[in-house]
Parts: sequence; C-alpha cells; structure tokens
Amino acid sequence: MIASFAVYPTPLLGLSDNPDVSRGDDPVNFLSMSKLTRTGTERLDCRLEISIRWPDMSNPPSPPAWTLTAVQELMAAPLNDLLYRAHGVHRTHFDPNAIQLSTLLSVKTGGCPEDCHYCPQSLRYTSGVESEPLLPLDEVVSRAKQAQSAGATRFCMGAAYRGPKERDLSKILEYIVAVKALGLETCATLGLLDEDQARRLAEAGLDYYNHNLDTSETYYPEIITTRRYADRLKTLEHVRQAGMRVCCGGIVGLGETVQDRAELLLALSRLDPPPESVPINELVPVPGTPLAHAPKTDPIDFVRVIAVARILMPRAHVRLSAGRSSMSRELQALCFFAGANSIFYGEKLLTTPNNDADQDHALFAALGLRAEGPLETGARTNVHAD
Repeated sequence: MIASFAVYPTPLLGLSDNPDVSRGDDPVNFLSMSKLTRTGTERLDCRLEISIRWPDMSNPPSPPAWTLTAVQELMAAPLNDLLYRAHGVHRTHFDPNAIQLSTLLSVKTGGCPEDCHYCPQSLRYTSGVESEPLLPLDEVVSRAKQAQSAGATRFCMGAAYRGPKERDLSKILEYIVAVKALGLETCATLGLLDEDQARRLAEAGLDYYNHNLDTSETYYPEIITTRRYADRLKTLEHVRQAGMRVCCGGIVGLGETVQDRAELLLALSRLDPPPESVPINELVPVPGTPLAHAPKTDPIDFVRVIAVARILMPRAHVRLSAGRSSMSRELQALCFFAGANSIFYGEKLLTTPNNDADQDHALFAALGLRAEGPLETGARTNVHAD
C-alpha cells in the first residue's frame, strides 16, 4: 500500500454537514486541532486528504536478484547485523519458536559406486560400512510409525545409489505409498533421476525429493569426480517438472572457501523456484574416507551460513542436518535464532550419529521451542518475500 496525505485549514464544519463523508465514499475527513495563542486556546479545523493507491498484486514484485558480490558482503557482515537481519526475515515468514521434525532412514545402505569424498557408503573406501539390500516393507512402515509417534511430520528414505535400479524402484514406490498412508510427509534421496523415474515417484505420492548440490560448482570437482554438477541440476529439474517439492542444500567443512559457500547459497537461491527445504550439513569426518582428517568448521562461520541461507531463501525450511550431534546447545540455539527451523530427529542419519530424542526434548524445553505441527509445514502466505 502506498499512501499520501495533506492537511489544509478549512472552515469549521461538522461531519454531519458533509453528505459525501456520511456516505463513506469520499476520501475527505476533518480533524479538529488546537493551538495555544497569547490570549488562550484557538480552535483550528483542518481538512485531511488521504490518497491510497493499492499495488497491482496480479503481478507481484519479484524477490531481489542476488549477486555473488552481495552474498559475499552478507557473509562478511558484522555478526550482530547479520543475525538481526536474518532473524527479522525468519520472523516475517515463520513462527520463530516452531521447529519442523524429520526422521531419516537408510532403506538401502552401502555399495554406492560414486566417489563422494565425504561419504562412508562409497564402495571405494574402507569405512567399515557394509553393503546391505533394501529393507523389508514392514520394517520401513514400523520405523515410520515410530517416527510419527515421536513427533516427526516428515519421513525421509535414503538409498545409496548413483541412481535407483528398476528392480529396486518398484519396492521404493511401495514404501512411499505405505508411509504416505500414515499421514506423514514423504521424502526420498536416491541419487540421480531420469524424467520417468521422477514422474513415477510423484505419482506414488512422494512429497519431497532430496538431492544436494553439496558445494560450489567451482569446488565440486575436488569433492566428486564420478558425476557432474550439471547432472545434479538436471535431476532437480526432473523433480520440479514432476510436481514434487525440492529438498536441496550442501555441506560445510569440505575444505571449501568462504567464496565457495557464497556461491553454493547463491546457486540454491537461483533454483527456479528455490528449494522448499534447505539442509545445511556440517561434515562428519569418517575414518577411511578422503576427508577423514578435515579440520572442524568454526562455529561462527557455520552460523553465518545458516543466516545467509535464511536471508536468500526466506520461505524455505532451513534444516540443521548432519553434524548436529557434535554441536553445543549454545551453537544450536544460535542457529535457530539465525533462521534454522528444521532438524533431523532420531539417533542416526543414514550411517552417522545424531542427537537422541531426550537431548532434543531437553534443548527444546530450555529454549522454549516446540515441534511444528503437520499443518504448519509451509511458510506464511500473507507476507511478501524479503
């Protein structure tokens, strides 16, 4: 709304004497004001004209077009200024004290042919993770029921593939139908998808598909050589075309620079539309993988990534994902303030440890947080994007 007004002195006139105002269809109103004079109080009657022009919401304004320079400036901003802005964006679009709970289950572990340097499920590394077949349907449903009883609203199923094999995809479709029938949101991460596979997953009722960009396109070849960045973007395109929502984020602590982090967040925000769910992972170094001895990320740097993700993608759920089990309560609290509003809930994330439920209950109680309900999973729709 754009409003302008002007005040003019006018002869004394009561509202009842003005037929236009009494009908309520004239943008003219009258105010009586007083001013002090040397001889006493003199009554001054003024006419207030208000002109209101409503914006044309049939063609709402687009969000700001972020540049790499602007994102780098955000990353380098004084922390208090960055947190102030990020928290303001967060409050505009979400209940700041509600956290969405997801549970992740590995439905097929190990044996992946890819060479992702961070992943213990690659068959190229001696990480101690053995290759296992797909879980039986009844076990998946049982674990989904447990997650739902514990408060999760989304159940994510992960399988270690370059891309799903046809003989396995039909079983995964059964998982989706069964879990969806429980009233849970469904999510899957199965590697690269072609157009037909994405369509079939959507037809089975899959709500979200997770496929992370991991890092910047510049740094990507240092982490993965068996698939291209463009392959990931093509899978995300298939997911969108099939009508599913996108869960896409990255990993902090791979040896990337601050500029790489800025490039990653910019790439995520430029997906059309941006992801509805943005998992931000901190590397969990696993013995036997090439990144087993990677240095730990500075906690303040991690908070900066969360804050900038929130500013660039104001309507997304930003998830504290892998690495949370090694984070202090204070760091997690700062991440929630910076705009994180989703966590993986449960003691294990695929093959790496996670906080147990009792720890999370205690943390939520200390911070005054609550679990987001199943009907609250979207951003508020009565506000404009930052």
